[in-house]
Amino acid sequence: MRFPRSSGVLLHPTSLPGRFGIGDLGPEARAFVDFLADAGQSLWQVLPLGPTGYGDSPYQCFSAFAGNPLLVDLEALVAEGLLHASDLESAPAFPGAHVDFGAVIPWKRLLLERAAARFRTQATPALQAGFQAWCERQAAWLDDFALFMALKDAHGGAPWCEWPGALRRREPAALTAARGRLADGVHAHRFAHWTFFRQWSAVRAYAHGKGVAIMGDAPIFVAYDSADVWARPELFHLDAEGLPTVVAGVPPDYFSETGQLWGNPLYRWDAIADDGYAWWIARVRALLEVVDRVRLDHFIGFTRCWEVPADAPDARTGRFAPGPGAELFLAIERALGDLPIVAEDLGVLTPVVEALRDHFAFPGMKLLQFAFGGTSDSAFLPHAYSPNCVVYTGTHDNDTTAGWWAGATEGERDFLQRYLAREVHDPAWELLRLGMASVADTLIAPAQDLLSLGTQARMNFPGKPAGNWSWRVPAGALDDGLAARLRTLSELFGRVPGQE
Repeated sequence: MRFPRSSGVLLHPTSLPGRFGIGDLGPEARAFVDFLADAGQSLWQVLPLGPTGYGDSPYQCFSAFAGNPLLVDLEALVAEGLLHASDLESAPAFPGAHVDFGAVIPWKRLLLERAAARFRTQATPALQAGFQAWCERQAAWLDDFALFMALKDAHGGAPWCEWPGALRRREPAALTAARGRLADGVHAHRFAHWTFFRQWSAVRAYAHGKGVAIMGDAPIFVAYDSADVWARPELFHLDAEGLPTVVAGVPPDYFSETGQLWGNPLYRWDAIADDGYAWWIARVRALLEVVDRVRLDHFIGFTRCWEVPADAPDARTGRFAPGPGAELFLAIERALGDLPIVAEDLGVLTPVVEALRDHFAFPGMKLLQFAFGGTSDSAFLPHAYSPNCVVYTGTHDNDTTAGWWAGATEGERDFLQRYLAREVHDPAWELLRLGMASVADTLIAPAQDLLSLGTQARMNFPGKPAGNWSWRVPAGALDDGLAARLRTLSELFGRVPGQE
């Protein structure tokens, strides 16, 4: 699908400023939308919005359908009478520059559970009715997910493969007993997710009113310790005990002699196809109910993926296993119509991958930080672009552009400066200008690059087990002066909506 010429900013909601330890869906989210509109931007790109698990990564979620209750605006619950102002006074002294997940998670969960308990007895009839109607509409995923999370709580957070056998195997009598025994916990998780989706819907509507669309993100794989795998084990390569037989990874390459072992369970594409691709159709439908476009992560994996035996110590013993190819997207397209998908096609592109992407006219990705390490025939250089693509200065997995420049080789620095025909003083805005000027239909820049921040503001360092995903925007940094500067550049290169 071709998109209109436009530009936008990548900023996950957890990175918004605010006083409760983590960005949320309150006034600061609307203030960021205002900044985008004032700056002439029509896209807000976010990372996956699901409930994060191991390592706090939005790419390892407990569900492909659920939201992240850590993003709930607590002050809105005070306004609805479900929390008291005094409840918020118990907030720890959270740091402002980064998210301390270890402190945020228990404190915020406690308040959400308190609000859920009050909701049962104090909510207005209108709120009660809205909650019940939403639960019924979302029952296909919500029933399993809420029970899954309540069971995790009851088992001290242990992964589902360590639960008693009857629960691992989802024996009906065991599930019925658990729903009764854990009714309060099930209700609390339902309430937290209804609250998240209600608040997110309001933020998205506000963005639409300002001419800003939301680009979401969907990892190709799901986490093993997720409601998705527990509830639908037949769709994954698992053994009789529910353990993975093969997992996802990356083969050995220039960067790693042993490859990368991601550990995600792999899909049984034959079983998914036999079911008419219903699970994937439901997943994409659910995504498009909360975002306007979807960046589909690891698009290459839909043609083939690196399949590694689950007991292997590293990824060297893997093999390429075929993906579903066009059949999957044809099935989704038949069910949902034209798909507003961006293909994350970074990596080793094969003709098969390019053919799949181009058959559905999905725009691919161009990364400017990758453009200057080779020769003038690099596909990442702006003169090589075709319009149907999305150009980024960097992504969540890259260093900030200022950080990249600080560590760039002399060859990369020389190439960029010759390409620009001038000396580089602010590399982030130089790459931003190159992307804006290109023929790419869409330009996205991380908020860190708008602020010309260095490596200390990096969002994620692949392979680093801790300390990721925690960066937050300094309060007041996205100000009117920055908006005016960004709007001027966007107008110059014809990326402002409605521009004459």
